[in-house]
Amino acid sequence: MQNHQRLLIIDFGSQVTQLIARRFRELSVYCEIHPFQNVTEEFLKKFKAKAIILSGGPASVIEKKSPKPPKLVFELDIPVLGICYGQQVMMAMLGGNVDKGIGTAEFGRAYVQKTDNEILLLEGWFETEQEKVWMSHGDHVSKIAPGFEVFGTSDNAPFAIIANEERKLFAVQFHPEVHHTPNGTKLLENFCKIAGFSRDWTITGYREHAIAKIRDEVGDKQVICGLSGGVDSSVTAVLIHEAIGEQLTCVFVDHGLLRKNEAQEVVKMFRDNYNMSLIHAEEQELFLNKLDGQDDPETKRKIIGRLFIEVFQKYAKDIKDAEFLAQGTLYPDVIESISFDGGPSDTIKSHHNVGGLPEKMGLKLIEPLRELFKDEVRLLGTDLGLPKSFLGRHPFPGPGLAIRCPGKITKEKLNILREADAVFIDQIKKHALYDEIWQAFVTILPVRTVGVMGDARTYDYACALRAVTSVDGMTADYYPFEHNFLAETATRIINEVTGINRVTYDITSKPPGTIEWE
Repeated sequence: MQNHQRLLIIDFGSQVTQLIARRFRELSVYCEIHPFQNVTEEFLKKFKAKAIILSGGPASVIEKKSPKPPKLVFELDIPVLGICYGQQVMMAMLGGNVDKGIGTAEFGRAYVQKTDNEILLLEGWFETEQEKVWMSHGDHVSKIAPGFEVFGTSDNAPFAIIANEERKLFAVQFHPEVHHTPNGTKLLENFCKIAGFSRDWTITGYREHAIAKIRDEVGDKQVICGLSGGVDSSVTAVLIHEAIGEQLTCVFVDHGLLRKNEAQEVVKMFRDNYNMSLIHAEEQELFLNKLDGQDDPETKRKIIGRLFIEVFQKYAKDIKDAEFLAQGTLYPDVIESISFDGGPSDTIKSHHNVGGLPEKMGLKLIEPLRELFKDEVRLLGTDLGLPKSFLGRHPFPGPGLAIRCPGKITKEKLNILREADAVFIDQIKKHALYDEIWQAFVTILPVRTVGVMGDARTYDYACALRAVTSVDGMTADYYPFEHNFLAETATRIINEVTGINRVTYDITSKPPGTIEWE
């Protein structure tokens, strides 16, 4: 990637910082995210960015120890764009003022009006009287720094869009990177024009870079790849196999938490279609015994994460020169578990493939998809020749049905859950809705309810159907099924699945909820 012009994104801890990178990748601009504490003057000189983005974040610039970039950022004579907190820190460092958001906080949809000033950053904007944007700020800029002009205002942000064109410094109070700012990508594209990016980064280039990096890192050693059968781990396996061929051994861990018939389908697909060494590790009893009696979501995730590593270590002992463990970790996994590269983001939940790793696991990690979002992984999979039908599969979490079974896990509940989930997915495919939905599944609830079936009283489990639409997994909304579909699906589940007598539909968006229940 050294040959590419580079955009530096300085991360101040926003949960959507990685969406900035995603937008610029869509614009074929190579970018890297680095937490503010790692960005020193020495780092800036070595990185040689063609432009810089200052991200949003949860801190307040009014606080004495609030995060700040080096002053050199504003002295490099390259374009800098501050977003939300990035705008506020820019103003605070350059002579403006920021005040507490008493009566001026904005969260969610807002509308920005144009001033009389013209600027390239806003080319294609304001074709109507105002632009819809997404705000998320408490503090606000109360005075802009010397040399800056105002190009857009909102009801609670009089300096919603500001710039010092002579110094190539730009700042917005809203988030152009999120989908809720419809013309946000156009603003970022204009910033690319201002910076003069050649826009030559592609997923094929990422593939070539990743393969070269894998070969360089692995050398003549062996790699074990944790294969779940999902899109992420499968693309990881095919990518690494292209890089090192027979030095790769895939381990498919059947932990007893898979969907109906999934183990057989995954093993058959890889053995029939790819010339890879594949071990089918049947470890259902190990996982279910360790999970017995556990009802805390984080505890369950940590147990599963630890057992995955133990299983890999177990099989690694039989593979000569095995030194590396490959995983299909993605950006969203990292964001929600720990902040990327040690930045200040808040932890949402642990993921099995990024949490619970013992310090002395005995294998070095290779995570070639760690900087990609799900849609980028699918593009990479297409570039690698994986079938479209396979790449279009809904995401399935590493901990499997464990996080779709709130409360204590039992074999009975897992079997009920598998059958209900199979009916739900069959219904979605039957009605030709599968490709419209990002992810769909059933959660078995830790409650029993009274029902009547025939003339008999029942006391069985309730379940919740979950189906969401999303682009990147960072935000999601429930899928608006027709009432008749829900009624038909509920009837089928109750009639066909012994153990469930009540069906509900989860209409919670993300945020405030997560896609999975645990």
